[in-house]
Amino acid sequence: MKDLSKQFARVTLKGTEKLELIGSFATMLGSGISILEMVKSLSEDTKGGQRMILDEMHADLTQGKRIYITFAKFPRVFDQVSVNVIRASEEAGTLDVALRDLRTTLQKDMEFSDKVRSAMMYPLFIGVVFIAILLLILTFVIPKISTVFLQLNVPLPLPTRIMMFVSDLVVKNTLWFGSGLALFGLSMYLLFRYRRKQIFEIFYRLPLISTLVMQIDVTTLARNLSVLLMSGLPITQALELVSEVVVRRRMEKLLLNSKAMVLAGRPLSEGFRSDIGAVPNIVIKLVEAGEETGTLDKSLQEISEYFDYKVTYTLKTLTALLEPIMLVLVGAAVGGMMLAIIAPVYGLISQIGTR
Repeated sequence: MKDLSKQFARVTLKGTEKLELIGSFATMLGSGISILEMVKSLSEDTKGGQRMILDEMHADLTQGKRIYITFAKFPRVFDQVSVNVIRASEEAGTLDVALRDLRTTLQKDMEFSDKVRSAMMYPLFIGVVFIAILLLILTFVIPKISTVFLQLNVPLPLPTRIMMFVSDLVVKNTLWFGSGLALFGLSMYLLFRYRRKQIFEIFYRLPLISTLVMQIDVTTLARNLSVLLMSGLPITQALELVSEVVVRRRMEKLLLNSKAMVLAGRPLSEGFRSDIGAVPNIVIKLVEAGEETGTLDKSLQEISEYFDYKVTYTLKTLTALLEPIMLVLVGAAVGGMMLAIIAPVYGLISQIGTR
């Protein structure tokens, strides 16, 4: 049984596969098909992770268990927000409505993630090209040039000597270089695995990045909190669940503090005011208006849509700034390397001319 639980915990689905699965559930339940019949029908046309989820769901349903219990067995596919939305909707008898809302939320999350991912592609591409050019120069160009310089026995500037040393390390001591690179990669992997939050917290404080991360957090907070409230979950439980999916530690603390204040009988907007600058004033005003009119879930939807647009705009601005900055940095680095090669040649030609 434990081995089976471990196997379920390793199951993952692509975003499109997860969206397809939830969408099929919502459509078939909405058309009046029974849950057992729906699961059996879907499992016949699926494979891999989807098939495993559906087979386990069929086994659970035949034992009288609910769908959320199956969802909870696959933590890498369904997060705590999704599991609790399904749980609350099953208890309220509104599973088909909750599944449609969850499908819409998943689709928006995918579109949101695609925007962030596409914005990161350009700097990543430039970085890979730069590393490829650097290795090409160190492997093929510098060894030939250094042979000439050593034969002529001419004084070399410091940048040239550094490049020759690195080139020798790459070409003549490949094993040591590879071992060092592998050790560095392992250190980075362990650092990111066990100290990821601390590293990212430093990164999140950078100019412009801090604004973008704050907007992403507000979008995530508003979208998930809205879905949880619409599913009928108590606001205190919803706040605790959303605190697990936000990015910044500061936002997590704000949500948990807001939960404590709500439990003490104070409004959510007052909880958001407890940390000035953690969320924009417009968010607090809209939350306050939603609390006064009894439409907090709708106010949160409006907040998520507005900040989704803000994230798109900020990403475009960052990308527009990154393009020239990356080009200048790569150009300066490559130009510096070429200057380190040309400078000794120019000095040698000058010496010959004076003679």
